[in-house]
Amino acid sequence: MTGNLIRNPETIAEIFQRACERRELMILVTPYLRFESSFVRMEGGEVHAAATMGREDAMFGLRSQDLRMRFPHGVSFLEASTELKGFGMFDGRRTLRLGIPEVLHEEDHRGAYRVEHVGRVPVTFSTPKFDLVVGTLVDISTTGARIFSTRDFMEGELEPGEDMAVTIPLTDAIRINTKVKLRHVRGRTFGVEYRPQLEGQLLNPLSRWVFEKREEDLERIARRGVETAPSGDAVRSAVAPPRGLLLVSGDAALEAALQDLLGGLQPLRRISPTVSALKDAFAQKPALVLYHVPGLSLDERKRLKTLLEPIQGRVPILLLGTSVEGGALLELGSELKAAVSIVFNPERATFFQRLVQGVLRRNYEGGESPMVPMDREGADR
Repeated sequence: MTGNLIRNPETIAEIFQRACERRELMILVTPYLRFESSFVRMEGGEVHAAATMGREDAMFGLRSQDLRMRFPHGVSFLEASTELKGFGMFDGRRTLRLGIPEVLHEEDHRGAYRVEHVGRVPVTFSTPKFDLVVGTLVDISTTGARIFSTRDFMEGELEPGEDMAVTIPLTDAIRINTKVKLRHVRGRTFGVEYRPQLEGQLLNPLSRWVFEKREEDLERIARRGVETAPSGDAVRSAVAPPRGLLLVSGDAALEAALQDLLGGLQPLRRISPTVSALKDAFAQKPALVLYHVPGLSLDERKRLKTLLEPIQGRVPILLLGTSVEGGALLELGSELKAAVSIVFNPERATFFQRLVQGVLRRNYEGGESPMVPMDREGADR
């Protein structure tokens, strides 16, 4: 992402205060999950955001060192690292308490994101000679638009640098009626820049609308790697990519529940929690190991560490707790460098499914995972 860094604490505080006053949209993302929220208020060195997920989902989904926030700001978008500090209340509603970042990354508005999937939006524009013409919207950003005319232009009718006016009824709530500067002409298609730049009551909803469309595009691109099944050639390739979910557990009932929940993402199979079984299963290159943690006694922790040590760093590991305390499981997962640690709850099935999908996307969307074969020495330690 190109753009500028905002480091001035007073400027950052002012940006957050204005976002709270507008109840601005906020996207919270980790390497594995994405949540939609909104600004609520500032308090000390924290900002409160609407809690759009349950307490447990927030604890397991947002307790990440890689938690980031994204939100629209004027003609650009801002992004920054943050931290979940805890939970709060405002006007009788639960909130997330997030740390106010020390640095904001501002996208360069000169490269403003253009929404291309705009549907059929009619546009009326006047030429420099004040002829009214009808066209359709091709794409739009917070700084300008591209328009297709319903008729051809005469030679010299439109020249870059000239002033025009456009009316773009984008949505019921966003109607752009402004002067523009003509930037380029190609056949019946031309690009314009808003002059003067849009402000306030018009810019804020347009910026939010463009931001939402960009987030939809990012989410669609991110899902593509997981949802696209491998081709026949890839399956037959001598170097097959990691595939399949490996459940390390002695609980057959848990396997059945996960088959119903995750079977549509990747094939899932269960093995007993022994070194030899894990060694044999690892040779088949699973994409993700789900290790069942039914207890957190000292013996259980020692057994878990011994079993997982040979595969740490070779394949993503998800600690799946049952009948254990969430905070203690998170601490253990951090110690073992697990990708995710979560207490399994069938009532939060959709959240868990998204979490697993996010881990797969994070590790394999860019190609094959750099897995290292488990040798006999490592397996027997």
